Amino acid sequence: MHDSTTLAILRKDLLLELRTLETVPSMALLSIITFVIFHFGLNRDVLSGQLAAGVLTVTLLFAAMLAINRLFVAEREQGGFDAFLLAPVDRTAMLFAKAGALFVFMVVLEVVAVPAFALFETPPRMGHSLPGLILILVLADIAFAVIGTFVSALAVHTRARDLIGPIIGLPLLLPALIATARGIGPLLSHGASGSPPLKWVAVLALYDLFNALLAYGLFDFLLED
Repeated sequence: MHDSTTLAILRKDLLLELRTLETVPSMALLSIITFVIFHFGLNRDVLSGQLAAGVLTVTLLFAAMLAINRLFVAEREQGGFDAFLLAPVDRTAMLFAKAGALFVFMVVLEVVAVPAFALFETPPRMGHSLPGLILILVLADIAFAVIGTFVSALAVHTRARDLIGPIIGLPLLLPALIATARGIGPLLSHGASGSPPLKWVAVLALYDLFNALLAYGLFDFLLED
């Protein structure tokens, strides 16, 4: 029952996005615009190392906040929360489904954003570092998905949800952002080995696990409120 409920909600969210194309295209457009701003603002033909990692990480963060703010809007405006609470299902199914949808949105975004980053910023030897970059981004996407879902569920009950989401989400995401930027930086530097620093991979993985357990334990009470 739990798995079927999760898949049903996830399928609904993905189909809704395919029909409306409201979230992912906006995220991709914001990413490209941000890359252009950084390209001309920094006035450099090539970015490398921590500077390149910072640009990529911050851009993905900005794009993720768009999706986080809209994650529960449909349920809030159309009465989906009330219907879900009345249904005889495990309420954490919504946590898994929404986190899964946000994770998919981030992956699709990065399929567009990472090549655009290579086009505008031309980091050296990015192709050689691609496997390590994918590993770091997947771990970062899990952090975005779990924390973003929890924060969005909290913020959607408030009138100023567009403000509450970033105010609460950014401090919670800060450790993941630091670990992501530090993990990506060596991959985008001159003479990169192609392997991310294991220390930052471990930090991201442990951070994902901690927040996943925390969200799982608190999400049921959050829906009650």
